[in-house]
Amino acid sequence: MTKKLTIDQLLKESAEKYSNNIALADVKGNSLTYKELSEKVASIQNFLKEEGILPGDKIAILSENSINWAVAYFTITTMGGVGVPIMTDFQSVEVKHILRHSECKAIFISSKQYDKIEERDSEELTTQILLDDFSIIPSGTESDLIKRIKKEGFKEFNKIKFAAMQFVGWADKEIQEDSLAFLYYTSGTTGHSKGVMLTHKNVVYDAYATTLLVDLSERDKMLSILPLYHTIESTLGLLTPIMNGASVNYLDKPPTAAALLPALQKVKPTVMISVPLVIEKIFKMRILPEINKKTVTRVLYKIPMFRKKINEVAGKKLKKTFGGNLRMLSIGGAALAPDVERFLSEAHFPYAIGYGLTETSPLATGTGPDGVRLRSSGVALEGMEVKIENPDPQTGEGEVLIKGPNVMKGYYKDPDKTKEVLPGDGWFRSGDLGVIDKDGYLFIKGRSKNVIIGSNGKNIYPEEIESIINEQPFVLESIALNRGGKLVARVHLNYEELDNLLLNKLTEAEARKEKQKIFDDILIKVNERVNKFSKIGEIIEQPEPFAKTPTQKIKRFLYD
Repeated sequence: MTKKLTIDQLLKESAEKYSNNIALADVKGNSLTYKELSEKVASIQNFLKEEGILPGDKIAILSENSINWAVAYFTITTMGGVGVPIMTDFQSVEVKHILRHSECKAIFISSKQYDKIEERDSEELTTQILLDDFSIIPSGTESDLIKRIKKEGFKEFNKIKFAAMQFVGWADKEIQEDSLAFLYYTSGTTGHSKGVMLTHKNVVYDAYATTLLVDLSERDKMLSILPLYHTIESTLGLLTPIMNGASVNYLDKPPTAAALLPALQKVKPTVMISVPLVIEKIFKMRILPEINKKTVTRVLYKIPMFRKKINEVAGKKLKKTFGGNLRMLSIGGAALAPDVERFLSEAHFPYAIGYGLTETSPLATGTGPDGVRLRSSGVALEGMEVKIENPDPQTGEGEVLIKGPNVMKGYYKDPDKTKEVLPGDGWFRSGDLGVIDKDGYLFIKGRSKNVIIGSNGKNIYPEEIESIINEQPFVLESIALNRGGKLVARVHLNYEELDNLLLNKLTEAEARKEKQKIFDDILIKVNERVNKFSKIGEIIEQPEPFAKTPTQKIKRFLYD
């Protein structure tokens, strides 16, 4: 652990210790050593100081993942500024609201995102820097600038001069452990904005505690595939490796199969962080179709003894797909489908599952690959506590509460919402429902706001029903909903697999009948496995993929 739990101390120590190691790289071949990273950070800080940016000022980052995103992250935080990472999924109105609410004075923004802000709507933004190549956007510009950027690039703008400067942090004011480091907005609209206030100690301690689960070193390579504007990637996928001398590699495109697979072969990562959807898609779109292609393997896969052997063989191929050197795939952000976890376990694939929220910086529980327990999110990290409030006497279920140095300071400008989740006893109310077993392993049941009350007064957890639905053949994703007192499920099928195996050989009328048979079969099989009061009354087709959050959770409120 660093001498002081601040990001400037962390970067200073790593720059000294791992000076000539590659810190940041991308698949195109660009890279920065730890020494070059610290020098670049110091140069940009010098420029911002000349622009009148002071410690405590809010500075936004609105861009796709890149080396320069990470540089901006360290520039802001190590000078005592407050970083405001903004989701690229947000629309212009949401972006502008966040800029106003957080009172940002400067922004690092990519050319692809620039049309979401305009000078007349961002009067407080005294300094705007295009993150693509650190070009300084002239003041007083209007929307015609967007057209010029897209047409001509950045050649008419001044670039920050990168002189070789020793990293010293922001000399005018010492950064304290409880100094505010970030405002993470979990939503962009006025009615739902929650600016999560994370301190230097919050994120640095969380990064340190994570290294007790996985032993990162300067020999490790990480491939970054999740958006940096989320704490999963910016804390665990950036701060943690930089703390330990590892290198972080960025894609230049979204992590679709076409972009991800070549990058895995090129980088050959040793550690990766993923949300469940990525590995679930690989399993359902690539592995299962291969197994189902031959009648003999399709039949044998239903017999546990043979399924394990088939999964073991598939696991070896999957490791090669990931580059051959992977020793840990960390999965978090949402629940992993049971059948996919069973596959990873039987395939002897080195995975681990963690749990946390933006408000907990994010990781609160987890294990290394050797400590995994099926369907569990692991145990509380070093120095953290997790407990269940008012557990049900029969089931042990209750709200998950978290305490520790990783818990946020509160919600920015919102004492009422802060008091709801941090009432003053030190425990953060997560809003998640779970159970803790005798060994301290946490099992998440679902979100309290998603719970459906059955006609008999019993709690129905839609996530548990969905996990069973998602195990059925041809199902990619689903949500269970309460419609007028009746449980229904919206189901999105794997249409690519269906077309390849079946539908493209049928007439439109025959295809409709075949799909109805699939839905009828899902209904029967699911209702055989759930309790009496959790039975599904109807399956509704969801032709398009569900809209999702940045961590790939389905936006339920759109379908309720």
